[in-house]
Amino acid sequence: MKREDLKGLELSNPLHLAAVGFGSGLPNKAPGTFGTLAAVPLYYLLSFLSLETYIIVLIVSSLLGFWFCHVASRDMGVHDHKAIVWDEFVGYWITMVSVPFSWQWAIVGFILFRFFDILKPWPISWLDKKMQGGFGIMIDDIVAGIFAATVLQILIHYYG
Repeated sequence: MKREDLKGLELSNPLHLAAVGFGSGLPNKAPGTFGTLAAVPLYYLLSFLSLETYIIVLIVSSLLGFWFCHVASRDMGVHDHKAIVWDEFVGYWITMVSVPFSWQWAIVGFILFRFFDILKPWPISWLDKKMQGGFGIMIDDIVAGIFAATVLQILIHYYG
C-alpha cells in the first residue's frame, strides 16, 4: 500500500498496529484476505483453549476491536480503511468456534468467511452501510463470521 494511502497511520501506535492486523492489512491487493490468512495461525493457538476460554477471548477481542478500529479509522480520517483488518481476525475466529484444528476445516472456514465477508448478503450489507465507528467496522465481519460458522458446523456435522 502506498504511504500516502496510509495517512495518519502510525505503526508505532499499538492500537493502529493491532487494527491493521500487525501489518497483515498493508498489502495493496486483497488486504482482507491477507488479514484473514494472518488470523489462521492464531486460530491454531486458540484451538487449544477450552470452549469457554475461546469465547472469552472472542468477546475481549471484539470489544478491543471496536476500540482499535475506531481509533485507527479516526486517525486515518477514513471510515473502514481497507488496511484495517482486525475485524477479519475476529470474524474468522468466530467462524472457527468449537472446530477442532485441522487444515481441512481451517481452509474451509477461511473460504466460507471470505465468501460471506466479500459477498455481504443481507443483513451484513445493511450493517456495513448503516453502522459507523469501530462498531460499524467490526459488526459486519462478526455477522459474516456467524453465517460462516453456521455453514461450517453443518458441513462438519454431515462430512466431518
